[in-house]
Amino acid sequence: MDSIPYVVIDAGNTTIKVGLFLHEVPESVQVMKESEVVKLCNNLPASPIIVSSVGQDLHHVLNLITNKRRVLVLDQNTPIPIFNAYKSPNTLGTDRLAGCIGAKRLFPALPCLVIDMGTCITYDFIDIKNQYIGGSISPGIDIRFKALHNFTSRLPLLTKSGIPSLVGDDTPSCIQSGVINGISAEINGIIDRYLDMHKDLKVIICGGDAKFFETSIKHPIFASPDLVLTGLYSILLYNELQINK
Repeated sequence: MDSIPYVVIDAGNTTIKVGLFLHEVPESVQVMKESEVVKLCNNLPASPIIVSSVGQDLHHVLNLITNKRRVLVLDQNTPIPIFNAYKSPNTLGTDRLAGCIGAKRLFPALPCLVIDMGTCITYDFIDIKNQYIGGSISPGIDIRFKALHNFTSRLPLLTKSGIPSLVGDDTPSCIQSGVINGISAEINGIIDRYLDMHKDLKVIICGGDAKFFETSIKHPIFASPDLVLTGLYSILLYNELQINK
């Protein structure tokens, strides 16, 4: 199986990210259209596949994948290599769960806080006993900009453009400061509270907007852009090993 790539598909709210794994790290990662995903999978007829989708319905894509083989669709009933203590597992985004499993693959002996900065900012905690406990969800950068524009009569709609100064000197710079520096303060404050409870905590940050905050976080962090894909690979490998026992 070492020469056969594992296909890992993460369909988020806006993009489909695909990773090909031969070992512990992805050999390639691409953002693809649905037709490109189908073509790739059909060109790799022997490859195990896992699919996680939180924002898109991929059933029609799965139906187009030919060549009979196992396609694992991650849901609350999928066997996973950790214990899920979340009280409503059917409402838990599979990307959040996969991110924590990826963190444990990287740091198996430590409690981990995963901060995923995408459409929303999610904070997820998995303890030293490999138990996923839960976390929190807050609005991402673009949601905050849109909310300020949509729920007021005169504030303009802005987009992210790096880390602004703390004190804005006009309306756009004040909005930039409020959103970006506000998120930075939120992240640091939440990490502080987790560190009060777990001194050996490992903080892992991922997601498309993570790059805006890596330098403004005052605590040591580990940046892992492909953390969710790593977690999905770990789940797929776990299930393949169970089948082949």
